[in-house]
Amino acid sequence: MKKVIAVMLSGMIWSAVTLAAGTEYRIRVDGLACPYCAYGIEKKLKAIEGVGKVDVDLNAGLVIVDVAEGTRLTESQMKTLFKDAGFTYRSMTGKPLHEGAENE
Repeated sequence: MKKVIAVMLSGMIWSAVTLAAGTEYRIRVDGLACPYCAYGIEKKLKAIEGVGKVDVDLNAGLVIVDVAEGTRLTESQMKTLFKDAGFTYRSMTGKPLHEGAENE
């Protein structure tokens, strides 16, 4: 019984820490056409300290990036990153990671 309670508590603590911090950025990009493009962008973004999960939706031209608390992605930083990679940066929005997590 003690093991079950310990596992449940550690899971709850991990969930709270995961949801309590960070930002989700949604970046609109033109020119993403293949999985190789997605991999290249993912690699460049993950090289930035604090970047966690990166998802690329090729059909929508959307890159979703989760970053740790205290990490910010800037417009100028993203314009340069995507231009250097051969893509056209369009826009970026950000919201706290915990927003909407309760609705999933």
